[in-house]
Amino acid sequence: MHDPIDDFVRNHWHVVGATDELRHAHERRTRLLGTPLRIIDGRRVQREAGAELPVRERFGYLWTTLGDGSADLFDFAEFHEADRRSFNGASMAVATSAGRAVENFVDFGHFPFVHPGVLGDPAHADVPPYEVRADAREVVATRCQSYQPRAAALSGEALQVEYAYRIPHPFCALLYKTNPIDTTRCDVIGLFVQPLDEERVCAHMLLSLLDDATSTTEIRDFQQTIFGQDKPILQSQRPLRLPLDPRAELPMRCDALSLAYRRWLHERGVTYGVIPINAAAV
Repeated sequence: MHDPIDDFVRNHWHVVGATDELRHAHERRTRLLGTPLRIIDGRRVQREAGAELPVRERFGYLWTTLGDGSADLFDFAEFHEADRRSFNGASMAVATSAGRAVENFVDFGHFPFVHPGVLGDPAHADVPPYEVRADAREVVATRCQSYQPRAAALSGEALQVEYAYRIPHPFCALLYKTNPIDTTRCDVIGLFVQPLDEERVCAHMLLSLLDDATSTTEIRDFQQTIFGQDKPILQSQRPLRLPLDPRAELPMRCDALSLAYRRWLHERGVTYGVIPINAAAV
């Protein structure tokens, strides 16, 4: 029987849940890459057949791998700063592929149209040129500019916000954005996508913020509202799997990061949850 999981994806560590939420249940059932799993006491992960899987805890999440775990699990320095609040902002099931979820997260060109009055304004829809680079470890975009009426739960006025993005994992991305109070530093939002199978995910959102004034409930409500606006857009995209051929969908100037991400997946030999170049859409 054909195994759809390529080695690059199989050997990575993948998130399976937020540790604060998992520890409240003796057993929780979930899936990863089409494989049924059991999480025991928030710390142990087993296949349904009983085989124990390796685990790591990082950023407040539990991670496991179906392969040899040879891929490094990325880090970011801001998470370890003492004055930050870091917690899971949401874990949301979405009927889409992991690649589509990551691509939507790094697509700031959709802000004026999907998040008007909050993250964007149709009167300020132009996307200035930004810089993209990629190497064997990650894809990075810098100097991403966006006019935002309400950039964060803490924001009280419209701001011209500068973003940077990192994609250090096939199905995880980090967003760095100007903090509305201390503009010399950045808030960081992480999207850690758990591929339940090739066309269903659970998207976990890490918030690592410089905000002592806003309650956790308010911050989560704000982020979940944004996430809720993205969800129907994601679920309506066809095909659900991410096409890696740049000719499959008409790119625009603002899609430079998306194109680099698709090329990066292709060069790593990713076939799980995507439509490889030269493959027919299914």
